[in-house]
Amino acid sequence: MSDKKRMLEVQGLHGWYGESHVLHGVDFHVDEGEVVTLLGRNGAGRTSTLRAIMGLIGSRKGSVKIMGQESIQLPPHRIARLGVGYCPEERGIFSSLSAEENLMLPPAIAPGGMGLDALYQMFPNLKERAASQGTRLSGGEQQMLAVARILRTGARLLLLDEISEGLAPVIVQKLAEVVRTLRQQGYTIVMVEQNFRFAAPLADRFLVMEHGRIIQSFTQAELPERMHDLHEYLGV
Repeated sequence: MSDKKRMLEVQGLHGWYGESHVLHGVDFHVDEGEVVTLLGRNGAGRTSTLRAIMGLIGSRKGSVKIMGQESIQLPPHRIARLGVGYCPEERGIFSSLSAEENLMLPPAIAPGGMGLDALYQMFPNLKERAASQGTRLSGGEQQMLAVARILRTGARLLLLDEISEGLAPVIVQKLAEVVRTLRQQGYTIVMVEQNFRFAAPLADRFLVMEHGRIIQSFTQAELPERMHDLHEYLGV
């Protein structure tokens, strides 16, 4: 057992949207300061896993412990207050607000959130665009804003869904840099990524999902010998 704190422990997690049973007993854990990537084909259950951790799914059962606290019965706002920041694929930028107003919107959930100066240092583009309306931001700027917004709240466990999707390579590179910086600062990150080239160098561990459960788990060091399997599972 490492002396690192267990930030997230998911056991026997089942999830439904209405009648549709999408998660079939997901088991994994993430230790403090780790970056873990969920891989899998579309429909494998990766986004549903993040949503289920946050309580944003029709119904769920099993166990989701966040920093040792069972959260399976809690509503989403209470789960966030345990120190979890969720960056959904759809970003949720308010078009009528400026970039800075968007940034200031979520309440602080824990002490130690980043201040505006630190965020603008990490995301210089957002500083330049502080007064621009949400709709006028490029896709990349909106994505940076979505990530910056959860860092301000004080969350230490970050769930990032497809943050590189559809973005220009230069922005993807910038986001990779941000993930590396956050890891150095001790944040714990669970990423869902379709872009394997983006995720591969960033993650400490990879979990492969299929049909709503985790079927493979391996470390960064094991990646070279697992590439053949990954081609098979993911078509990468």
